[in-house]
Amino acid sequence: MTALDGVALLAGFGAGLAVSALFFAGLAWGMHKALGSARPGPILLASFLLRAVLLLGVGFALARWLQPLSCWIGYMAAFFAARTVAVRRARAPRPSATEDR
Repeated sequence: MTALDGVALLAGFGAGLAVSALFFAGLAWGMHKALGSARPGPILLASFLLRAVLLLGVGFALARWLQPLSCWIGYMAAFFAARTVAVRRARAPRPSATEDR
């Protein structure tokens, strides 16, 4: 059985949080631009490709430099944590413009 490397796990988690935050910020930006566009398809495709290349590229680079299993576990855990936060923020009720502040 392979032992987990704590440094690789934490490095993967830290890098995963940063890259996942960029991933979901890019998703929000791409959706915002696509919803205001007459042709949303190319915007959504370009946004997805850039986000996927960034996410996978950083993940593979980390796995190459560090212990791969530990790194990927931390990286994926950070992605799912960031996804949970992004989904909760997206579902949160937003105050309307007519409400008193």
